Order: sequence, then C-alpha cells, then structure tokens
Amino acid sequence: MQNNRNYFIAIALSVLIVLGWQYFIMSPRIEAQRIAEEARLAQEAQTTQVQPNAAAPAAGTVAGNLPGSSAQAAAETNREEAIAKSPRVAIDTPALAGSINLTGARFDDLKLKEYRETVDRTSPIITLFNPADTKDGYFTELGYIAGENAGAVPGPATVWTLVEGDKLTHATPVTLSFTNEAGLTFLRKISVDEHYMFTVEDTIQNAGTANATLAPYGRITRYNKPTTASVYVLHEGFLGVIGSQSGLIEEKYSNIEEEAVANEKATGGWFGITDKYWASALIPQQTLAYESRFSHFTDGQPRFQADYKSDPTTVAAGQSTTLKQLVFAGAKEVPVVDGYALDKSWFGKLFSNLRSSEPAAVQSYEVPRFDLLIDWGWFYFFTKPMFKLMDFFYRQVGNFGIAILLTTIVVKALFFPLASKQYASMANMKRMQPKMEELKAKHGDDKMALQQAMMQLYKDEKINPIAGCWPVLLQIPVFFSLYKVIYVTIEMRHAPFFGWIQDLSAPDPTTFINLFGLLPFEGPTFLHLGVWPIIMGVTMWLQMRMNPTPPDPTQAMLFNWMPLIFTFMLGTFPAGLVIYWAWNNTLSIAQQSVIMKRHGAKIELFDNLKAMFRRKPAKTE
Repeated sequence: MQNNRNYFIAIALSVLIVLGWQYFIMSPRIEAQRIAEEARLAQEAQTTQVQPNAAAPAAGTVAGNLPGSSAQAAAETNREEAIAKSPRVAIDTPALAGSINLTGARFDDLKLKEYRETVDRTSPIITLFNPADTKDGYFTELGYIAGENAGAVPGPATVWTLVEGDKLTHATPVTLSFTNEAGLTFLRKISVDEHYMFTVEDTIQNAGTANATLAPYGRITRYNKPTTASVYVLHEGFLGVIGSQSGLIEEKYSNIEEEAVANEKATGGWFGITDKYWASALIPQQTLAYESRFSHFTDGQPRFQADYKSDPTTVAAGQSTTLKQLVFAGAKEVPVVDGYALDKSWFGKLFSNLRSSEPAAVQSYEVPRFDLLIDWGWFYFFTKPMFKLMDFFYRQVGNFGIAILLTTIVVKALFFPLASKQYASMANMKRMQPKMEELKAKHGDDKMALQQAMMQLYKDEKINPIAGCWPVLLQIPVFFSLYKVIYVTIEMRHAPFFGWIQDLSAPDPTTFINLFGLLPFEGPTFLHLGVWPIIMGVTMWLQMRMNPTPPDPTQAMLFNWMPLIFTFMLGTFPAGLVIYWAWNNTLSIAQQSVIMKRHGAKIELFDNLKAMFRRKPAKTE
C-alpha cells in the first residue's frame, strides 16, 4: 500500500509539473513580453524628439566602417505619413504590394497579398517592411562606400531618379539613375519574379578621367523582434550560409543583443533575418568577397541589423561595370524557397526531382543552400521528406488535414514489419499468462526469485517484456517530425480541416471548461482541453487497454496514467498534430487486433474494460 501511494503521488506530481509549466512559465512569459514591448515604445515616445530624416543611418565612409553604425532618433511617424512624404515607385506583383522609396532606393514598404493576419478572410494582409521613421521600421537597402576618385556614391540619403518604367511588376522592371560630381553614373535596374526575389543590377559608368574605386554594401535593419514566446523547435533571428560551401549559421536575437557577431570573410552565400513564416535575406554579388556581421544598436533608435561590405571594385575611366545582387523578402513557402536554392549535397539532389510543382520562375537563381532558410532542424533528412509526402497528398486532395491522415497510413505501412514483430511478441506474452500465474503462486512473496524466474521464462519463450512500449516509442521520431512540419511550414498556417478546425497550426479552439463553446467565457490556458485532444486521449487509452496488464506494479501504474498525461500535454499543441496522433492510435488498434488474432492471442480490450469497472470484493476478517 505504501508503494502504491508513492506511485500515485509521483504521477500526480508529474501532471502538476506539466500544467504548472504552462500556467506559471509560458503564459506569464508571453504576457511579460507584450507588456515590456509596450512600455519600451511608450518610454521612447516620451523621451525622444523626432528628427526629420534622422531615422536613416549614414553609410560608412571610412574603410572598415559598415553602414548603419551611426546614431538615429526614435521613430514615431505613422506608416501612411511616412510613405507619403517621400517619392516612390509602386510594386505590384501576384504576391507583393508596396513601393520602393526613391530616397536610398530602399525597400521599406512591402505587403504579402496572399497572407492575412488571422483566419478571417477580411483581416488585413501581412505587412513585412515598414519605413525607417515608424515604430516598426523594417527595411532593406543597397548602396556603396566611396573609395578613391569615386565622389558621392549612392547611400541612405541619395535621391534616385526614375528613368524607365512606372511600376515594378513581375513582367516590367524599373530603372533608376544617379549621377555624381565625379562623373559616375549609376543605373539601377530592379526586377522581381512572381514570388519574393528581387534582382538589383547596377551598371556603373565612369565618364571621368580617373579610375574610381568603390565597395558595395547592403543591410537589413529591423527595429523590433517578434513579441511571441520563443519555442525551442523554431529559430527566429539572424541566419545565413556565409560562403558557398559553408553550413548554416544561426544567431538568436538575445545573443546579438549581448554581443555582435562578425562573420568570416567569404565569397558567395546569403544571410538575413527570419521569423516563423517570413524572412528577408541579402544575396551579395557571388564573385566578390565580402565581410558580414549581425548587430544590435542601442544608440537612439534600438535596432537589429544584418549587413555586409564587399571588397572594393574599380571602374576604369571611360569604362563601365555591372554588379548584381539579390534581395529576398516574403513568405517562406517550401516550393519557392527550394526553387531558389542550389544544393550540391546528395540529399539536395535526392529532392531536386520532387520539384515538379514549382513554377519555372524560381528555378534559375541557384543560391547556395537557400532551402535552409526554412528551419527543418537537425533531423532535416527526416523532417523534409515528411513534408514532401504531405504536400504530395495535399495537391491530390486539397486539404492538409486529409493529407495528414493519408501520410499517417503510409508511415504505418512502412513500420508495419517492425510493428508486426512487436505485436506478435505481445501475443506470445499473453499466452504465457498462465505460466506467470504459476510462478507467482510458487514463489509467493519472494520478489527476487519471482523476478529471476520471469526473466528466465521470457528468455526461454523469446518474449520481449516491454513490447507494449514499442508501438509508442516508434511514434516519437514521426511525432517530432510532424510537429516540426506543422509548426514551422507556412503551408500549414491557417490551413483548415473540417468543422471548427480552421487552422491546423493552432490548438483546437474548443475547451471543456466552457462546455466547448456553450458557455460565454474562456478558461485558463493551462486547463485548455479541446475536443480533439480528448479524442486523442480516449484512443490512446483504448490502445493501452489492448495490451496485457504489465506484471510490474510501476509499469501498470504508468500505463494507466499515460493517456491522461498525454491528453493534457497535447491540449495546447497544433490541432494537426493532435489529429495525427488520434488517427495513428486508431490505426494501431486495428492493426494490433488483426495481428494478435492471427497469432491466436485473445484481445484484452473488453476484458480490461470490464475489469476496470468491476467492483472489488470487500476484504473479510
């Protein structure tokens, strides 16, 4: 009795820890981040006066000094006013809307047409870039650092002239021009594809009498970081592949706030800033070596910045040269991002043949390892195939929820041989129950002798005593990969299933606290338990009842409480993941029933259910 009491206490404490983590750690963290961000903005509004055009840092003019290092004032202008006060050229493509600021030729006004803030189709579309003199400033800029005989080169304050085109579309580029006092003319041709990649091609003509030297630079500047709580399976912050042969570099916002990172000098590659679903990235001229860094500035307007400076290039007198840089700004759609990438690894080549659904327009950029812009994680080799399979089914049926169900069937079929062996072992264990009872009667209270006798019986009959755990353990890598896919990929964002599930990437919106929406209030987050988590818990409980009761009291107690623990654990997980788990349990019950019947073992489900509700006889003196 004392041991059983300890088991109950241990299990109860485990459940309380899970619930307490959600209530005391995650929920306050989210609220604290929101309050801190509001307080910071309010304090800046009270203590800092807005200075016209001060929000644009001056480009460095000294060798080694990268752009964006100078102080700037805090920004308060609203978005519409900021856009209206500077000359612009409009952007209008199937995926993007916005404008280019002719002051600095800056990308600072960009919205994503195909994505909205909520599942409501009338909600505003997603805003990615904002002008520098707004509180949510986020923009990209390309320019030059002057060298010998270069004169005043394009920088943040340069006003470009529109000389060709009146609107940037995927079919019509625009050309900007700037001429300085040294006889250098910069013709900047900006084009964009049907998705999110801008091509900036600068032709520099030297009409002067001396050779001119100048160095290209680029920067992505952002004032605010995401206010949502960070999740260990997702990276948000700085990232890049610095050099065409290097691996992925990732730096969290918090790390850069403590110390800037200067990357090694390299040729080729890309880098930028990523959120969960959106990203911006710079792809420098791939033939020029460059230095890059990730920084956080606190002078004036606090801001994060990813920037680079290429090696100087010389334009001979009477000659011209052309430099090409790329800017990615948009949604991290898997087919599009994969299409932009050049992946020479064997794994990348394996998936290159699965890109038939991608538009031809995304096939020609060949940016080294650009597919790593999407956070597939360490188990890239398992997570990405999982998405590819789900995406294939989605293109056939048009519903990601159904695609999850079909993917589960395929995974179950792949694991069928191993699962069959485990279920067969469990069936054999069931047939050994009479012999186990004989051993219990023979050895009585001698637990050591009983344990040794059972181990010998397992060995003689070639039985795995923990076979009942294997079906659950086999789900763990699949579960993690599916969780990663559903949580990270934008294709799952706002993807509906049926009924009340309108977003597979969000938790089930119903909760038993308000009788699943019948009562007009919402319960605390840590008690949030919707319909699908409860369905999952029931199917897991039924699956456990399929197995013989473990002879060890600790194992028996764990099996009894595991469904309840998992039900609360998955209550706040994405609905798509919970639907997968419930469906997988259902398939496992059917699969186990067939295998155990084939081996002549009795299915324990109904007997175990009857035993649970059978009243034990009272002890007599």
